[in-house]
Amino acid sequence: MACSISSNAVRCYTETLRLTPRQQQCGRVKPTPSSFLSFNSSTILTLGASPSPVPRRSITVRAKMAASEGSISGSNRMLVFVPPHPLIKHWISVLRNDQTPCPIFRSAIAELGRLLMYEASREWLPTVVGEIMSPMGAASVEFIDPREPIAVVPILRAGLALAEHASTVLPANKIYHLGISRDEETLLPSVYLNKLPDEFPENSRVFLVDPMLATGGTIIAAMDLLKERGLSVQQIKVICAVAAPPALSKLNEKYPGLHVYTGIIDPEVNEKGFIIPGLGDAGDRSFGT
Repeated sequence: MACSISSNAVRCYTETLRLTPRQQQCGRVKPTPSSFLSFNSSTILTLGASPSPVPRRSITVRAKMAASEGSISGSNRMLVFVPPHPLIKHWISVLRNDQTPCPIFRSAIAELGRLLMYEASREWLPTVVGEIMSPMGAASVEFIDPREPIAVVPILRAGLALAEHASTVLPANKIYHLGISRDEETLLPSVYLNKLPDEFPENSRVFLVDPMLATGGTIIAAMDLLKERGLSVQQIKVICAVAAPPALSKLNEKYPGLHVYTGIIDPEVNEKGFIIPGLGDAGDRSFGT
């Protein structure tokens, strides 16, 4: 599912039509090849299909072709993708469980990150074609172009766990660490480690990895640092486990055209800056501290 956020509307593109339990009981509905959901911005709380109680609102559904990211991308709007993959839903459920032990939590968040980066790299990575000899003869092949750099920027600490399996998905990628802490009282971000290059190589593609997009302060600070080093919004994709409306609204306002990939969108952020229901402190639960 892809969600586009504008000043007065939130739009989601999905390949399956979600129904409430009451609607499902009335009989089967065949999903259209691609459905387009349009609703008022106040209903952003329902985008992640969260199990928590959310006020019921009307949704208008119209048919629209949206088979690929390329067909719905636009330079003037931010898109939030929630891939409808059962494995993504599974690992989100494991992460939510407060009884999940630290080693399993860390393994689950790494698996989630791998799946989200796989989805985010679709139709985005440059390729080159050629011909090689297989054991049985000549074969036409296609490789990721090594001349156009791929980078992963995990925001410490929890970003390390979410990006742990990046190398199993993205060939020849570089890792640039970025440490940003959040003041528990003011919720303002502070950069304590910056291993970014002074300037990214031309045509770089960067995955910015932060498990929790809550108030938006940390991800905005990280985006500002990437922009200062020569990257355009089109060269960056944000990978997160859980996103919330405050962070998405700030990103949409400051960085239209950005693409965000998340496992789920939760309805709210509490006064301490934690996503509700969320999954707790991803860093503490990943590293047992």
